[in-house]
Amino acid sequence: MTGSEDAVLRVLGKDEELTNRLDAELTAFNQQATGAADEAELSVRVTDAGGELVAGLTGWSWGTCAGINMVWVRADRRGRGWGGRLLAAAEREARRRGCTEISVASFSFQAPGFYRRHGYLDTGRREGIPGGHVDHQFWKSLVTDTASAVRLVALVELPDVAAGRHYEDSVLALLPRHGGRLERRLRTGDGRTEVHVIRFDTRAGYAGYLADPERIALRAGLGEAAPQTRVLEVHEV
Repeated sequence: MTGSEDAVLRVLGKDEELTNRLDAELTAFNQQATGAADEAELSVRVTDAGGELVAGLTGWSWGTCAGINMVWVRADRRGRGWGGRLLAAAEREARRRGCTEISVASFSFQAPGFYRRHGYLDTGRREGIPGGHVDHQFWKSLVTDTASAVRLVALVELPDVAAGRHYEDSVLALLPRHGGRLERRLRTGDGRTEVHVIRFDTRAGYAGYLADPERIALRAGLGEAAPQTRVLEVHEV
């Protein structure tokens, strides 16, 4: 235990009172910051004829976002499609609540392949899980077919660093109007090269971004100072 004259710091184990207080405080802060005050829990339950739990899903919705916390199917009922039914039911309810996207995390020893088969796209990973495993992060659109999504890696060389950065800030801000998302933006130490990982909901959205008059005008305005970009279309392996 450490502290000062007016406060004491203690490290403990489970603390339900603290958990509830932090949840309430951060929920209020988040609602004020976003203007979305409709955060709600979401669950799907499957029981057998005797009332015993067969499978279940828990999650949440908030504004236009939904998320899955836990998915479980009893051992004797696995391989019968219950996982997919749970996901479908949760996605339907999320859409009913006005959500346009849903996310979930899965350890490598759990079911990352399951989520990929159901249209969830990899958005990140965290190494170092006990036993040498990985924590995979997934996202899925609830309004477009994720099978139509296009993922790109752009290698951007900036002849004029200041002008190039300003240009990239401006054109990357145009992505949402075409169903695009910037997943990662990386920069070399000298600041002259950037790597962007970008996803579009559809190939038509990507084409629309390339043809966007504002993007074209911004690029033309730079002349020889315009970034030199190589774009690769990629997918998970």
